[in-house]
Parts: sequence; structure tokens; C-alpha cells
Amino acid sequence: MQRHLALLSIVALVGAAPACGDFGSADSGGNFSSTDTTSASDTASGDAFAGTQWQDPGTVPTSSADTATYYDTATAADASSPSDTAVPSHDTTQEPGPDTTVTTPEPTATNPFVVAEHDPFSTFGADVDTASYEIFKRHVQDGQLPDPSTVRLEEFVNYFHYDYPAPEWEAERPFNVAVEAAPSAFSETTLLRVGIQGKVVPPEVKPPANLVFLVDVSGSMASPDKLELVKVLLRETLNVLDPDDTVAIVTYASQEKIVLPATRVADAELIRAKINSLAAGGSTAGAQGLQMAYDVAQAGWIEGGVNHVLLCTDGDFNVGISDTDALVDFISEKRQSGITLTVVGFGTGNLNDSMMEAVSNAGDGVYSYIGDADSAVVYANTRMLGSLFFIAKDLKIQLAFNPATVYAYRLLGYENNAIADVQFVDDTVDAGEIGSGHSVTALYELVLAGQSVPEPAGAPVTEDGAVYDGEDLPAFAADDLVEVRVRYKEPGATVEDPAIPIDYMVATHRVFASFDDAGDDLRWAAAIAAFAEILKGSPYGDVAHLDLIGTVVGEQADADPDRGEFSTLFQAARALLAQ
Repeated sequence: MQRHLALLSIVALVGAAPACGDFGSADSGGNFSSTDTTSASDTASGDAFAGTQWQDPGTVPTSSADTATYYDTATAADASSPSDTAVPSHDTTQEPGPDTTVTTPEPTATNPFVVAEHDPFSTFGADVDTASYEIFKRHVQDGQLPDPSTVRLEEFVNYFHYDYPAPEWEAERPFNVAVEAAPSAFSETTLLRVGIQGKVVPPEVKPPANLVFLVDVSGSMASPDKLELVKVLLRETLNVLDPDDTVAIVTYASQEKIVLPATRVADAELIRAKINSLAAGGSTAGAQGLQMAYDVAQAGWIEGGVNHVLLCTDGDFNVGISDTDALVDFISEKRQSGITLTVVGFGTGNLNDSMMEAVSNAGDGVYSYIGDADSAVVYANTRMLGSLFFIAKDLKIQLAFNPATVYAYRLLGYENNAIADVQFVDDTVDAGEIGSGHSVTALYELVLAGQSVPEPAGAPVTEDGAVYDGEDLPAFAADDLVEVRVRYKEPGATVEDPAIPIDYMVATHRVFASFDDAGDDLRWAAAIAAFAEILKGSPYGDVAHLDLIGTVVGEQADADPDRGEFSTLFQAARALLAQ
């Protein structure tokens, strides 16, 4: 659909790869995932995936245990202590004191159902932001519910690790696609999950990095949950970079300043001293700081390497360019130079969440949020490299629904990231990037033929109208449900280079018989999505679902540390919802 959004979230690693070929599929099951295995079994039956392999329900994983390293909380607490090296503050002209700007949140939208016969296409670009979930975590730990405007359903779902099969580094494609479908336990619909899992970039082939830390040192960053956590993150990041990678530090407040020019990570003692010297005070001339950071990144340009700006801020720009649209235009222009931008948010109160999400998307980067020292340590050690090293770029996804089997559909989340359907095949259109270790998940509610669209109070009007008469629908077989289409480019591709297409079909007989029969990952993602709908005040959210959500969460609380932590957060949030 024209308004259909998108960005899936990512927790896997992806590596560069060219063409697309045939994928095989096992003949039974509601769970299927793309691999580089070739089989003609489904091709003969008209149920083939040009990029997907099905798994029998009996082989669906029942555990989502994350194999990533998790860090002891004592390590995070220790990391927050500054080093003994005393370096004078770099800007003695600034008067300390917090800014008082208050950002009014934009209202949260909710996608409508769309009648497939009217608009059979849903198109979106991949994205890996997880800040919304971290903001929720911070607020609940402080005994509060998050502002509904900060709740983005896709970022809640994408925060978690899923057992999607990842391709080997030598595989032709940089990612696998995993699809699963089952009746929803939260509405009278069928839940369709599309997951993308990227390759992991081996350390020996990781490209060199030219990283610029752009740090907001204005007065609003003076609180302990802001600049001090920035220092933890930057110090920890040095531990995951190679000695020959370079790091620079640019700060901005009332004025911008180069605190450290590009310096090899091997000189870590000097870099840490500069990090520890940062002090907050003054107003927030963010746009000037951005310009200087891009200039420093350009000066340290590494051909064939990663040239990246990491912006650490609460998003409170109040001097110079401060309008979100103007900032997005500025960063979109800079993106054309090949320098990407990631935004990491800190603190509460004047946190400009919507601006930071928009700016990060414009910079082909990832928007994350750090709420405590433990999160800073974990982010640096498990998510940072995926934010820097891409395995695929301009990743666009389009679902073409069969109007004969699907009456209507609704994409859950991704309201802020629409791609027009006609732009799916326009390879000059910027879309999402997939980083090493990233995975992306998108959920749809499907109203199958003969069923009715749910109409809770306050629900957006179902999009319907003239029957679509275009010629770009696939030749669906009677049993086909949807064709999943993916287009992507290799990391080094230019705007003019053509994208690589992958297309595959999903049949109705692949849908599980019940929600209970579905794999743990689908059940978990569905429960998280239902909870996010409640938090954001969506008309499709229902507090009556809290018992079922709690059951699913309780069953999987021991699967991995993140799910275990959410189980605790869920109980606390549920108590707050009852107040």
C-alpha cells in the first residue's frame, strides 16, 4: 500500500552477497526460512520460494536462547568510573546549567486494515532501531509508564533475538528470510511473521573504521544519566574496535569543538583521557556540531572502510537548525557522501525522541537509547558493530497479497517509515541498511477470505476503494497467500547500481492450525506486539489480553537474559497499568 511502512528490526548479522537463486522447502509446516539449499520439490507443486526453505512444525525451534555474550552487571558499574587521568574541561567559557526546552510529542498513529483487492501491496524498508524499547525499560525501572508517543511497536519486537537461521559467511546471499503464520490469539485474524537474519562479518574481514564521536555537552546533558553514560559507552566502544581503526571526538554546546582529531585506537590511553575530560554546560548548537563532525569524518575518510558519525545526545537542539525537517534534509544530503550517522539517546525529560528517530533514519543509521551503565556496556559489546558494519543496503521488502485468499491485511508498527509501492523497483530510492549481527521482524494481521475486519472502538477506517487493475501482481495459484519480495544492494553499491531481487511464494496450507502450535519466536513476537499496542493506546490494544501475554512471557522467561528481563518489566508495567 502507498502508506505502508516499514522497517523491520534487526538482531542478526548480514554480509555482502550478489544474486538470488532458488531455495528449497520441506513440504509441511507453518514455519519456513530462506537458506542456500536448492530443492525442486515445491517448484513442481507451484509452492516454491525463490529464497525460502520451510521447516516441518516438528522441527520448529522451541528455544530462542541468544548465543551472544552477556555482560556482568558489575562490569558495567565499574566501567562508569572515570579514569584517574585528570584533563581540564575543554570549554571553560560555558556556564553550566540545564536547558529547559520541552518537546511536545507527536501523536502516535496506528496502521489501518487495507482491503487486498483494492491495494494488494505493502512496501517498506528495513530498519534496526530499538530505542523505543529501551525508553520503556528506563521508565518502568523508574516506576513510570512511557509516554505513548514513544512506543513504536516494531522496536519492541525487534529488540529481541529470534532463532532465524543465519547464512554462513561464504553463502551467496547476505541474509536469510524466515516466514511463519498461525491464527492469532489476540484477534480474529491470522498472524504472519516475516523475519530477516543477516550474516555475521568475521573479524578477519571487517573493514577498517573511521569513527567520529559527536557528543552533546550542553547544559541539558549534565545529569548523571546523560553525559556520564556517554563516557561509559565511548570507553567501552574502544574495546570492540581494532587498533588501526581511528576515533575522533567532536563536541557541541554553545560552540562546537574538535576535542580529538582522528586518532588510532591503539592510542587508547589518550582517547580515554579525552573522553573523561568532557564536561557539560551551555546551550545546544547541534547543527553546527553535526557539520563539524561530518567535516572531521571526511578529513579522515578511509576508502573502502566504514566512515561513520556516532551522535550522543538528548536531542535538545535549541541553537541554529533545530527544526526536525531541516535537520533531516541536512543529514540526507550528507549521506550522499558515504558518511553514515547513528544516534544514541540519553536521559529523560527533554528527550527529543521523534527527532532522533527521524535524524538517524536519514543518516542510514540506527537509533538506540541508553538508560543505564549496564545498557551502555551491553550495547557497545553486542550491538555497536552491527550499527557500523553493513552487509546489505537499501533493503526494501514488499508483500503482494493474493486477493482470492486474503481479504484484508494490517502491518503492525512501522507507521513512521512508509515507502510508496511504486518505489519498490526504483533502485535510486534510499531504504534500510542491515548490519552485521542484525535481524529484522515484521508482523501482519491477515483477514482471510470470508472473514470480517476487526472494528474495535476508535479503529482507523479500513482502506478500500476501486479494485486494483495493475499488471504487476504475480500469477497466484489457488492456494497462494502472499508473495514476499526483497530487493537489496551490496554495501559498496552506488545510487545508480541495480538492486538484487529475491521473490518467493507463501501458500495457505503452510499456516499452523493454532497459535499454540506455532514456534516460540512467533508466539513471543505476537505477545510483545500485543503489549506494545496497549502501551501506545492503540485501538487494537486490549488490557484483557494481559493474562495471555503474561502466560507467553512466563513460558519463555528462561529462554535468554533479554526475555527474562522483560518478564520482570512486564509485571512491573502491568501493576502500573492497573493504577
